Amino acid sequence: MQQRILGRTGRNVSVVGLGAWQLGADWGSVSEDDALAVLATAVDAGVNFIDTADVYGDGRSETLIGQFLRQGGLRERGADHGITVATKMGRRVAQEAANYNMDNFRAWNDRSRANLGVDTLDLVQLHCPPTEVYSAEAVYDALDTLVEEKRIAAYGVSVETCEQALTAIARPHVASVQIIFNALRLKPLERVLPAAAAAGVGIIARVPLASGLLSGRYDEHTTFAADDHRTYNRHGEAFDVGETFSGVDFATGLAAVRRLAPLVPSGATMAQFALRWIIDQPGVTVVIPGARNPEQARANAAAADLPALLPDQLRVVTEVYDDLIRPQIHHRW
Repeated sequence: MQQRILGRTGRNVSVVGLGAWQLGADWGSVSEDDALAVLATAVDAGVNFIDTADVYGDGRSETLIGQFLRQGGLRERGADHGITVATKMGRRVAQEAANYNMDNFRAWNDRSRANLGVDTLDLVQLHCPPTEVYSAEAVYDALDTLVEEKRIAAYGVSVETCEQALTAIARPHVASVQIIFNALRLKPLERVLPAAAAAGVGIIARVPLASGLLSGRYDEHTTFAADDHRTYNRHGEAFDVGETFSGVDFATGLAAVRRLAPLVPSGATMAQFALRWIIDQPGVTVVIPGARNPEQARANAAAADLPALLPDQLRVVTEVYDDLIRPQIHHRW
C-alpha cells in the first residue's frame, strides 16, 4: 500500500489506516475474536497505522491492540510492518481545561503504555479537549516533557473545529492533527489542509464514512442498536454531534449519498469511493475507517488500490456538498 510521512513524526504510514473505536465500544458489540481478526486482516492488507484512544471501551481497544501485537509472534510481525499505534487522552475526565496538566498526562500515558504493552507510545493526541487547551503554553510544555521522558515519541491533537486545528498547526512540535473530513465535510479543504501541508503537520482524516452514511448501505428504515452512538448521540446527547454522521441530518445525508452513488467506479463500493476521495485530497496523510469484521477491514484497505478520481467526479462531490450539506453544517465546525 502507498505510504506517506506522518508529519513531524517522520514515520511512514499507509494511506489507509484502521480506526479502532469500534473495537472498544459505542458501535454495538464486537467480540474479542472479531476484534483481533480485524486487526490481523488490516495488517495483512498493508495497513500499518492504527488509531485508538484510552476512552474507547475504557481501555478495551488499547488492550486488544496490545494483545494483538504480543500474541503468537505478532510483535515481530508488527515490527516487520512498521506498525504505528496512535492513541488519544483526555476524555476520561470532566472536560475542564484545568484537567489537562502534567500529573494527569503522566497518569494517562502510564495507563495507555500498560494497556498497549509498550514503553514509549508512538503518538499521543489530545482528544478533542476544551478549545482553550489548544492555545495553552503549559499544555505544550508538558507534552514536550513527556517526549523528553520517552513516555511518548510524538504528540498531536484531535479536533472538532477547523479553528482548533489551525491553532494547533501553528505550534512548533505538534506532529499531527486529526480532524473529521469526508465527502460530507469539506470545510478543512479551505484552510486546514493547506496550512498543515505548509507546516509539515500530518493530517489524520477521521469519520471518513460519516458513521457509515457514505457506505451507501443505509436508508430511511435503518436502525441501530441502543448502545450504538448512531442511536444515542444523533442529536449530540452524549458528545459532539459532529462525531455522529458528521453532524449531517440523517435524511439529508441519505439524499446526498444517492446523488453521489452514480460516481462509484465499476467494481468498487460506495465506501471505497468515499475513502479514495479523501486519499486524493492534497495534505491528507492517512484516513482511518473503522471496521467491525475482517471483511470491512479488507474492503477499506482495498480503497487504496483504486485509481485517482477524475476531475468530473471531484466536481460532483463539491456540487452535492454545496447544494445539500453546506447550508446545514459548514458554519458549525
